[in-house]
Amino acid sequence: MSLPSQSVALLQAARDLVKSLPADAVLLLTETSLDWGEVRRMLAGCRLFVAAENPALTRSLRDDPDWTVIDLDPEPLPTQERMNTALLKAVSDELLPPGSHVVAIYNGIATLDDAPEPVDSLSVIHLGEHLERMTSQDLRILGDAAPLDVLRAVVDLATEIGREGREGQPIGTILVVGDTRKVLSLSHFQNFNPFRGYSRAERDVRKKDVREQIKEIAKLDGALLIGRDGIAEAACLHLGAHGANMRKGFGSRHTAAAGISKQTSAVAFAVSQSSGSVRVFKGGEEVLHIEPLARPHVWQPFRLETQEIEDKDKDEDEIIDENGDEVS
Repeated sequence: MSLPSQSVALLQAARDLVKSLPADAVLLLTETSLDWGEVRRMLAGCRLFVAAENPALTRSLRDDPDWTVIDLDPEPLPTQERMNTALLKAVSDELLPPGSHVVAIYNGIATLDDAPEPVDSLSVIHLGEHLERMTSQDLRILGDAAPLDVLRAVVDLATEIGREGREGQPIGTILVVGDTRKVLSLSHFQNFNPFRGYSRAERDVRKKDVREQIKEIAKLDGALLIGRDGIAEAACLHLGAHGANMRKGFGSRHTAAAGISKQTSAVAFAVSQSSGSVRVFKGGEEVLHIEPLARPHVWQPFRLETQEIEDKDKDEDEIIDENGDEVS
């Protein structure tokens, strides 16, 4: 099976970019068969990742030390979402560090015939920026638990706690948002409520100075409860809800977050003390996974920039970078 000329040009460009940037890896995102031996030869010396929904396409590569295979769930998702998933899995499985640069080759142009090009697009991805940039659409999976501006503020708060800790020490905590009355009925205080006696304005998590104060409170044992209006209602809560089925590897914090989200209409953000990652639970299930990265989230629409390869010897400064957007 010979590679189409366009695919050859893209692979040559990818190899040159890895050397000149330099980049840490090449990711091939494809659902069509390739001459893997020829791809390996053209990308010799590069760290190679391949992501596909169809395991039959990558079966021959699973025992090949030159390739790292990332399996994608067989869902009809747009290319950029499948790429987000592949990159997030690579980071969460510690196959790549969050600050890596990756050259991605993929099929980004929809076709009506039955034989599209195996790959037709190339992007340079600065992984830290790419995974930090969540979109408002990512939060719509949380439904009407709270308005988007409140959810954004809680994401910022949770990721800052995971990334920074407090006074040089890592912090783990749970932030529960919405359905405050039912959450309180299923929980009990482990200590005094530090929010009691403060005005609404002094408890509004949409304000940066309030979030800074909440970071101090997050050092205390127990969960924090935030109303769907963004007003912090309680802290030092022991969540009494259970019943969520958690996979192996999760501790009591994640189990409690999943349980309270299953028995109420609230969403729960569990910040891991060991890794700083944030997992978001709704209805007892994990619906978002946010990795701790070096800079704050930048909220903006998803944008994927591609470079059409017209000349394999085109100057490096003419290659358009992928400035990235996030996952869940």
